[in-house]
Amino acid sequence: MELAAVLHRPTAEFVYPSSRTGLVIRLFAARGDLDEVGLLYWERGETDPERRRKILVRPKLRDAWRDCYEAEIKTEPITAYVRYCFRLRSGKRELWYGPNGFRDTEPGPDEDFFEFLWPNPEDCFKAPDWSSGQVYYQLFPERFKNGDSSLTPEGADAWGSVPTRENFMGGDLRGIREKLPYISALGATCLYLTPVFEALSNHKYDTVDYYRIDPHFGTEEDLRSLISDAHALGIRVLLDGVFNHCGYYWPPFQDVVKNGEASKYRDWFFINTYPVTHETRTYDCVGHYKWMPKLNLANPELRRYFIEVGKHWLRAVGADGWRLDVADEVPAVFWEEFSREMKLAKPDCLLLGETWGDAWRLVGPGRLDSAMNYLFRDAARDWLALSKLGASGFVDRANRLLSLYPYEVSLRMYNPLDSHDTPRFLTFCGGDIEKYRLAVALQMCFPGCPAVYYGDELGMEGENDPDCRRAMDWEAAEREPELFGWFRELIALRKGSPALREGGFYNSVCDDGANVFGFCRTHEREDVLVVINAGERWYKGEARVPDGSGEWLEAFSGETVTSVINPARDAYSAECPAVLSLSVPARTVKIFKQERKRGQK
Repeated sequence: MELAAVLHRPTAEFVYPSSRTGLVIRLFAARGDLDEVGLLYWERGETDPERRRKILVRPKLRDAWRDCYEAEIKTEPITAYVRYCFRLRSGKRELWYGPNGFRDTEPGPDEDFFEFLWPNPEDCFKAPDWSSGQVYYQLFPERFKNGDSSLTPEGADAWGSVPTRENFMGGDLRGIREKLPYISALGATCLYLTPVFEALSNHKYDTVDYYRIDPHFGTEEDLRSLISDAHALGIRVLLDGVFNHCGYYWPPFQDVVKNGEASKYRDWFFINTYPVTHETRTYDCVGHYKWMPKLNLANPELRRYFIEVGKHWLRAVGADGWRLDVADEVPAVFWEEFSREMKLAKPDCLLLGETWGDAWRLVGPGRLDSAMNYLFRDAARDWLALSKLGASGFVDRANRLLSLYPYEVSLRMYNPLDSHDTPRFLTFCGGDIEKYRLAVALQMCFPGCPAVYYGDELGMEGENDPDCRRAMDWEAAEREPELFGWFRELIALRKGSPALREGGFYNSVCDDGANVFGFCRTHEREDVLVVINAGERWYKGEARVPDGSGEWLEAFSGETVTSVINPARDAYSAECPAVLSLSVPARTVKIFKQERKRGQK
């Protein structure tokens, strides 16, 4: 055994309550090192060794280095004072693992145990019930649709001009409202609007007034009407909260520029020297960009200001939540306070944080509900667009990112292929539509919530900012290209599948030579097998699937195949005890579904 790789701690990364009567326990070990892991658990006060419970713990996820074992236990009437340890077997060797390390013999009821103390309700991850089934559609308002030419900034460029960091083209809120039926026809269920509050730039991340809609976008009533119409179509709306920094011309910062150390707002910012001047940048800025001063959210007065901003727009226009800009640079204590206050104002609001890496610090009980999952985007890009990874490289990355969070969190992560801050995914693909179709299928079927950036469904391209912020191509939309149909078909498949929205995840097939990866999504009502052949030749092979023998129906072609019991299954494949024979053309995805029989688990 590779004992140095075995890891469990009685902290939230490894053990957490799923409810008042449920407890999820995780253990990590070197990949393929253990033949069997058992969990021994009992309640404090239990002295009879025979009354302690033993279960096997299955490996749920596997990357290049580690296996992630996970089990959920249930106790009545409450999961409190639960003691536990692990039994590890590799070949003929068996050890017990507890907080003091490894031992050869089973520990007694009062020795060498981990203990989970109490399932406080606040320690259970809670997110809005609607949050795991979303298909997001991100809009950059200035470039989506001009619905009222009287609002267009003076000197704006023609619609469809080459985008720059400075130019305007006249998109507005009425234009978005006008095109809500288009978004609904695609199948999106939640809009994310980049900032709509008054600012000087075309992107509006340099806020000047947090309580006023930018006049080039419209009015508060325009936003209220847009959200009302979206709700009528079953679409929710998230606003973009820029609370990490402000615009240079935000009045409190201008007060510091004018009055220096005498300003009552000086502690709202990080001022290094006086006088304050952008020429020599005497203050901290986000990304060292002088027009966006960094805010000091350790200041309680400033924290209260933005909490009131957050509550105001939830109530005033009926917004369904906030996407929170640069959330990973904001003090965690602020997000805890912000989350508590927003949930009191609107209990089912969603809080979605921006980060480009591991979101553990942001997402969890008492914090945010979800985060932007650029780690998914990076892995999909490196495999399907840039060919930096083979299939197994993607599998390693995918399993690692799923092991970062409780699965309830993974189901709610915002999974983009691109955004207003990245090159378009199709551009990464070199314009190769077949590669792009595979990436979209992966995005729609992978755990989490797919996020479509406006125009992705039309095959819009663009290099990094500002080129990725081109004007929406409404002429292409009127032609309704084949790619739009592919998006719509996959979204409909996802919305109709409880396994794709909420189901578990298991690796099913990985073949580096053929560049093929397949995975299962499992649910009490159905199982779904997704097989992506990113290679250049026809693939014939087998995939592991759950629940023994049965008939599987391919979602697009109507092809049926039958699974059979796998005689060579091991501990890792125990959750998928059957195999399915596959035949998948090059650069193609197949998605098979099997409904579970009544009583089948």
